[in-house]
Amino acid sequence: MTTEVRRHELAAFLRHRREHISPEQVGLPRGRRRRTPGLRREEVAQLSAVGVTWYTWLEQARPIQVSVQVLDALARALRLDANERAHLFQLAGAVDPTPATSCPSVTEAMRGVLEQLEPYPACLQNSRYDILAYNRTYGMLLCDLDAVPAQDRNCLILSYTHDEWRSSIVHLEEVQRLMAARFRAAMAGHLGEPAWKMLLKRLRAESEEFREAWERHEVVAHRSKRKQFLNRHVGLVTVDHTDLWLAPEAGPRMVTYVPADEVSRERLERLHAMAVARARHTGEVSAAQGTME
Repeated sequence: MTTEVRRHELAAFLRHRREHISPEQVGLPRGRRRRTPGLRREEVAQLSAVGVTWYTWLEQARPIQVSVQVLDALARALRLDANERAHLFQLAGAVDPTPATSCPSVTEAMRGVLEQLEPYPACLQNSRYDILAYNRTYGMLLCDLDAVPAQDRNCLILSYTHDEWRSSIVHLEEVQRLMAARFRAAMAGHLGEPAWKMLLKRLRAESEEFREAWERHEVVAHRSKRKQFLNRHVGLVTVDHTDLWLAPEAGPRMVTYVPADEVSRERLERLHAMAVARARHTGEVSAAQGTME
């Protein structure tokens, strides 16, 4: 596909998505004199924090440069799902820097290890705190992680912006400060990378608590630690957190939570049983819907 063809396809795609998003979906009033189906161009520009003229040129297939930060903002403003987001970046000839639903480092073998660790909660994370994969117990430990969009499955974002995730962490302020300090330490080796800059920009924009923690300029290394979570299904659980590094450098790691006492062990087993039952029910519903179709 040539550059010119891609520009026209991108313009058409943006127009189509804009016309099929209602003002109510993005928290805007409809008003009485609205004739444009969906959103107006100026509304998309406002939601994406870009200029109206610049966005208009984009929909007109003008030969302008589009940064990954702007594409990310447009994807969020237009409520694109994972497939639509990937299509947007492909048409723009750019690489999506956010975590994808699938990651080359997440092999079937790694997923098998996560499953075998059940009923203990475990997940795979990278050094940006993106959650790349997780087992069923982890998926219900702090919130319903399956219901969280893939691009939002990041422990920093969840700890600073997701109400249920935040309420599940017993010592929230301490955890937030430590995570911000670890993120600052890790970011020193990735200062020029768009994904890191975009994550930092989003955290600073969406959380005053993060801005305050970030301005402390604290730096700490990863270490094992005892943690407590207040799960909405089974109550308080106390676990020992261990990072199992998957590479010589501090990059991808397997995060495991081992119960610190018998009560926590029993509660994690109950949580795992709930997760298995939910997964079985979801599979049965999907199978039934497939039969009806």
